[in-house]
Amino acid sequence: MSDPDDFQLRIRLGEMMLGPGKADLLDGIRQTGSISAAGRRMSMSYRRAWQLVEQLNLYFGAPVVATLTGGRGGGGAELTALGEDILSTYRRIQQHSAATIADDLAHLRDLRK
Repeated sequence: MSDPDDFQLRIRLGEMMLGPGKADLLDGIRQTGSISAAGRRMSMSYRRAWQLVEQLNLYFGAPVVATLTGGRGGGGAELTALGEDILSTYRRIQQHSAATIADDLAHLRDLRK
């Protein structure tokens, strides 16, 4: 679990929010090859993980995750090129933002009593 004082970037894109939860879910899907495993890592139900993926699909108008049908070898999931692009762009914005406001964030933390 992250430190509650860590900077967290949330971007409103129309009616959809893109923030650390969706980014971490996409990253988990990339790492595990599974929507359910990525959700479990975040203490999130499979249904909720799918809802977040669907929100992204609807907003961007194309799949962000490609799923593989189950069977003897099991199913799976992987990020599409769009999903990879969304994740890398969000992480880049997150890094730039954190670096830009680091001094001001430190100042706000210092003001805490």
